[in-house]
Amino acid sequence: MAQRLLLRRFLASIISRKLPQGRWAPLTSKALQTPKWCSGSLTVTPNPTRTIYTTRVCSTTFNVQDGPDFQDRVVNSETPVVVDFHAQWCGPCKILGPRLEKMVAKQRGKVVMAKVDIDDHTDLAIEYEVSAVPTVLAIKNGDVVDKFVGIKDEDQLEAFLKKLIG
Repeated sequence: MAQRLLLRRFLASIISRKLPQGRWAPLTSKALQTPKWCSGSLTVTPNPTRTIYTTRVCSTTFNVQDGPDFQDRVVNSETPVVVDFHAQWCGPCKILGPRLEKMVAKQRGKVVMAKVDIDDHTDLAIEYEVSAVPTVLAIKNGDVVDKFVGIKDEDQLEAFLKKLIG
């Protein structure tokens, strides 16, 4: 990186001296220039356009912040919601969480996933009768329509989601 910066400064200082035409290729932009050796003399050619790839923000999974947030984003949701009650210290939760997120993402917006940490939101865990983690609820139109406790494989999760979507 430092070498590239020095080379750019060097080339900029040389180009600004107005050398005879024909020795240097014209600089058409201020974008990063790529030096290239050609027939005994240094020529500078513009770098090809660079494309930056970004990932889409995952809008299918969210962490519940508090009771009103749960009410607004889960209970009042028009989209079916899978609620994952988990804990930081729970080993099976660390296995199920990413697996469930992946399966929900495959549904492409037909269902969303809410993650509830039971240590932070004990009131929600008590209200929904969560006695062990991981506990996953399927909520549609504000009502719990299905529930399971423990780890499931991908086939079982897919069946669970298809049942929720209808």
